Amino acid sequence: MGKVNFLNSELIHKNAENSFLLHGNKIKELLPEADIQHVGSSAIPNCMTKGDLDIQVRVHAEQFSKAVELLSNLYERNDESVKTATFRAFKDDTSNPPLGIQLTVIDSEFDFFWKFRDVLLANYKYRDAYDKLKNEYEDKSMDAYREAKDIFFQRLMETPEFKKYDK
Repeated sequence: MGKVNFLNSELIHKNAENSFLLHGNKIKELLPEADIQHVGSSAIPNCMTKGDLDIQVRVHAEQFSKAVELLSNLYERNDESVKTATFRAFKDDTSNPPLGIQLTVIDSEFDFFWKFRDVLLANYKYRDAYDKLKNEYEDKSMDAYREAKDIFFQRLMETPEFKKYDK
């Protein structure tokens, strides 16, 4: 896999927000009961980002199969990602910015993307540490960055700030 590069500009974040509104409305038409969240670094002002857009679509368990079917009609399935009975990933690499969609069952093991966003929004020290990690991996292997990012988020899940979202 290629190298990773990060950006931090108001224009990138504004473009992602506009794209979120567009895709969020499309998804809401298909899945009116879904909770649609702008997640990922582009949802956090002044955070470094790869320049992509991540959307989490949260549904109840009984809606999941239908949601997979409907989202598959709009977006490409991301077969490189994990696939479980409560999680599916979709993508649109032709979108501007490139789009990733994480479909999760509410309160399932993968229903954490919105929590990461909220913890990073509320805690400068974690946001700063995440940006520092990104600086360390600038122009390096995407796979190596993803491994380091996974470790960062595993540690974040152990913090009191993250655990307050657990029931």
